[in-house]
Order: sequence, then structure tokens, then C-alpha cells
Amino acid sequence: MTSMIFVNLPVKDLNASMAFYEALGFRNNPQFTDDTAACMVWSEAIHVMLLTHDKWRTFTDRPIPPTTSSEVMLAISCNNREAVDAMNNAAADNGGVADINPLQDLGFMYNRNLADPDGHVWEAMWMDPTAIPGANDEGQGSAGA
Repeated sequence: MTSMIFVNLPVKDLNASMAFYEALGFRNNPQFTDDTAACMVWSEAIHVMLLTHDKWRTFTDRPIPPTTSSEVMLAISCNNREAVDAMNNAAADNGGVADINPLQDLGFMYNRNLADPDGHVWEAMWMDPTAIPGANDEGQGSAGA
């Protein structure tokens, strides 16, 4: 079985959050969706569980952070720079906030940070590992080095 990650996020408005994530390119898995939670799929290995606050509280007593805090930044890869820009623009057009941090362009890596309607921080990023300085040097860039 392929290893998977399920990112669980508390959300105030489940329908609005589902629409937001669909606009970013996630798709809904109705098998794990009801009126208290929605499973939004990014890839075969990455799923985001959107949980109403009431549902969230069945899993933990810890407080839900305010939208102005940063509990974690979740980075997801995109196929190219244009896809990074498109995701950032979709966030702004669908109830989120674009460019919550300065754009980063290192040549071999490009990223933009956005926040969903509940303030959860995402980093849309593209990277060309072959363009990393020193990646093609002998002995560099391999797991056994």
C-alpha cells in the first residue's frame, strides 16, 4: 500500500471551504464526505480532511487557532511556475488570501504562500532539482553521497 498523508483542518464553513479547495484543483472524495467533514484529494497520496469545528472537537480539546496565527505551512508541488501563480490567483478569487508572505524565486525553486478562508497557510511551489546549484556536481544531489 502506498503511504498517504491526511491533513486534517478545522473549518468554519464546510461548503465554502470545499469550494475553495476545488478552485485550487483539489477534488472531493464523496466516500469520506458528509455534512461534518469533506475529503479533498490533491493526489493519490495527499488528502485534506476539512472538518467542521464541532467535528474537530470530537478529536481534540486543544483550541482552534485564530485565522491570524500560523500553526503550520503546508507545501504542495505544482507542475510549473504558471500553476503556482494560478493556484495563488484562485485562492484570492475564492475567499482566501494570496501572497501572505513575499514571493520567493530562487531560479530553481519558485513559491507563493496563500491562506484558505480559515487562515490555514499553504505554499504552492515548483522546483527543478537539476537546476539547484551544485546538484550536478560529482557526488552531489544523490541519496548515497
